[in-house]
Amino acid sequence: MPHQLGIQPERMAGGTNTPSPACLFACVTGLAVFAPLLCGDADPQQNPSDSASAQDQIDRLKLRLRMQQQEIDELRQRLDAQQKLLDKISPALPLAQAPERKAEPISSPVRNAAAPALPDSTPVKAPLSFELGGVTFTPTGFLDSSQVWRSKTVTSGLPTAFAAIPFNDTVLGHRRQTLSSAALTRLGVRMNTRVRGFEVLGLVEADFLGYVPNNVATTTNSYGLRLRLAFADVRKNRWEVLAGQNWSLLTPARKGISPLPDTLFLTQDLDPNIQSGLVWARSPQFRIVYHAGPGVAMGLSFESADTYAGGSAGAGTITLPAALAPNYFGQVDISTGNGNSVPSPNTDWIAKIAFDPRGASRSMHFELGGLMSRFAFYNPLNNRSFSTSGGGVAVNASIEVVRRLTFFTNNFYTRGGGNYIFGEAPDLIVQGTGAPSLVPAASTVDGLEFETTQKWKFWAYYGGTWIDRVSTIDPATLQPVGYGYAGSPNSQNRTIQELTGGFHRVFWNSPNYGTFRFSGQYSWLVRHPWFVAQGQPASANLNMVYLGFRYFLPGLTPASR
Repeated sequence: MPHQLGIQPERMAGGTNTPSPACLFACVTGLAVFAPLLCGDADPQQNPSDSASAQDQIDRLKLRLRMQQQEIDELRQRLDAQQKLLDKISPALPLAQAPERKAEPISSPVRNAAAPALPDSTPVKAPLSFELGGVTFTPTGFLDSSQVWRSKTVTSGLPTAFAAIPFNDTVLGHRRQTLSSAALTRLGVRMNTRVRGFEVLGLVEADFLGYVPNNVATTTNSYGLRLRLAFADVRKNRWEVLAGQNWSLLTPARKGISPLPDTLFLTQDLDPNIQSGLVWARSPQFRIVYHAGPGVAMGLSFESADTYAGGSAGAGTITLPAALAPNYFGQVDISTGNGNSVPSPNTDWIAKIAFDPRGASRSMHFELGGLMSRFAFYNPLNNRSFSTSGGGVAVNASIEVVRRLTFFTNNFYTRGGGNYIFGEAPDLIVQGTGAPSLVPAASTVDGLEFETTQKWKFWAYYGGTWIDRVSTIDPATLQPVGYGYAGSPNSQNRTIQELTGGFHRVFWNSPNYGTFRFSGQYSWLVRHPWFVAQGQPASANLNMVYLGFRYFLPGLTPASR
């Protein structure tokens, strides 16, 4: 090898010259270009042309090193420019983007139908997150200050009783209402962990729209804390199981089937009662979801049932036959505090299938839902038992028409499921024999949401509820009773409609400092009862304006609702 590298072999006679260790290293490692430098002095009679050749190789190496250094400097300049661009963009990004997907592994759809993989169970650290054992706790919620002006006084406070708009011939129909409140402030905590390959999510959420003391507005404005959500969700591969109190599976969604509120279509409204005509409930439930593949999910939920006879959100209650009233008022829920004491023979069964087409240039979501319920009664007057089954169907969709402009349509028809339309319709009436008759009802919420920039968002919705009339003859009085009969109270509505528009203005949105937002909403409501006495107004309408300041805790921004 020394001959091949142009290195003189060692001389054995008269004081041999042995190659230096550096020379041997060059020979062994194959660094031939450095061999003349490291071994050239071993032969004092070295040919001058060999020295010139070595010098050429050194010059070429130096040139090559200079070129590589220049390329490294250019790459550093490019990386510095990209980093500066990212620093400018990242503060303006919404808080619920990439970090949110890792912090919410349970809601992530199956990415590969052939070999579904669990998302990363380690949530991205929010500024307020902390760990106890193997569980990550993330406080959620916001501080809220709301102001509402109404053209008439609605006695429900900050939330609007859509079905109880006062008529112009009443005192409240001539009194304007101005109301300020911080009761919509929301506090919660989310828990994430992984146990033996299972993704586990827990969520507890509460606000202050609960019990209201009689003297609440006099001095203290002390509103009662109330439970909104409290559930645990476990997922592995394609299967997901939830138990606890959460939004009903019948509530329309924006994407997939997820336990998290920010995936639901709960509008952008500031009104705590959301929108007239929207189908929703927060109920105790046991839910099973199968993620069949990318963009396809199927769910079945067993939810707490209610034999609802009216009274919620100001809705009119049904009229019972006189002889049955003493015994049947304990068998129907008229929203006067007897809800949990009313017997229900079964839980409600709710099924849903959701599609989120992949590969489309615009986001789309479609879903089909179904409801099955059952009601039972006992009439002690004739010693007879009665039962009947009700149900309903929901067809919902959201389509991004153009970039940042999304169209929503959510439609529901039911016989016996009026309690899911925010209680605006009763589920049933009671005939003279004591047997139940189901009340048909339908609702829709349609609208547009337009996010012009990351700081401005606008929306407009139409919500409507239609309730059919079902009546019978009271055997004792021979007068009609039920719902919507001739002579019925003007609280028994035929239709309730609401037009709404609003905006959000984000002042700052930072994962380290939270989000501060100012919002406004205008709504026009009108209701038409089935029966109006001669000389009385045929309808009641209401104008109202909401303004709200909301500060979201740092980290993952919770859903608007």
